[in-house]
Amino acid sequence: MKKYILAGDIGGTKTRLSLYAENTGPQSPLMEETFSSKAFGSLEEIVIKYLGNKNINILSASFGIAGPVKDGRVEATNLPWVITEDSLRSTVDNAPVFLLNDLFASANALPHLNPEDIHTINKGIPQGEGALGLVSPGTGLGEAFLTWNGEDYQAHPSEGGHCSFAPTNLDQVNLLNHLIPKFDHISFERVCSGNGIPGLYAYIKESNQAAEPEWLRKELETASDPNPIIFRAAREEKEAIAQKTLALFIEILANEAANLALKVMATGGVYLGGGIPPRLIGLIEPDKFMMAFINKGRFDALLKNIPVHIITKPNSALFGAACYVFDAIK
Repeated sequence: MKKYILAGDIGGTKTRLSLYAENTGPQSPLMEETFSSKAFGSLEEIVIKYLGNKNINILSASFGIAGPVKDGRVEATNLPWVITEDSLRSTVDNAPVFLLNDLFASANALPHLNPEDIHTINKGIPQGEGALGLVSPGTGLGEAFLTWNGEDYQAHPSEGGHCSFAPTNLDQVNLLNHLIPKFDHISFERVCSGNGIPGLYAYIKESNQAAEPEWLRKELETASDPNPIIFRAAREEKEAIAQKTLALFIEILANEAANLALKVMATGGVYLGGGIPPRLIGLIEPDKFMMAFINKGRFDALLKNIPVHIITKPNSALFGAACYVFDAIK
């Protein structure tokens, strides 16, 4: 009987599971399925339902999930679940199980990406075996990096998205002053994530940088998630208030991507992951992005040579979870 790798991407809304044949690698998912996470009481229930009557042997399993993993245990950030590697083993015939932070899982995917999996902002001059950086704005702001250990790239987790936001121009100083009365701490996640976009929009509006049309105000008032409306207003309706909001977001994203590049000397490249960067393709002007990226004084020459890419491959956390296992068993 063939043996398979089981990989999963566990989110607060959706859980994606897929199988991979032992001899085909992580680029060839099989029988991928998506489940409503909140319809189940545990990840074990989902795994049991997914495997069902498939009558296969699991060689190993790996799951990427939002939240800090410690000693094979994680309390899910957006779900009322406590997940352990020990409890999951019983669902896969006691095969080895790995729980991974979702950004750590995504970072493991970087060395396995193909040219068609990325959109390049800056080609740069990548240094062989140079460190790689990952900045992933989605609902929050995740960060990770990889270093060369002499044989392979090794991923490292980070909570860099929670570092204090540092403005780089007067407009960003004014943004910081706008936010300080509202929050105890202004992190980069506060201004560079899906949760942060409405705050940027409010700043643009309240600082009178652009007028808010009535139709947009009404839609935003009743929206459970304002971000798709802001993106549509910028892309399709060409509304200045939405375009300025996303331009400010892109400028801050470039700044934080460069911060990570300098901290880990990511001369192999910086990757923008998560759900938001692919939606910014077409709105990002490479020259303007790189002006913000290299705005680091004496280190502008170093930063000019660092490649910057947007990850366009869907389900990169699922892919990365599979990559982790294949790298472990090779």
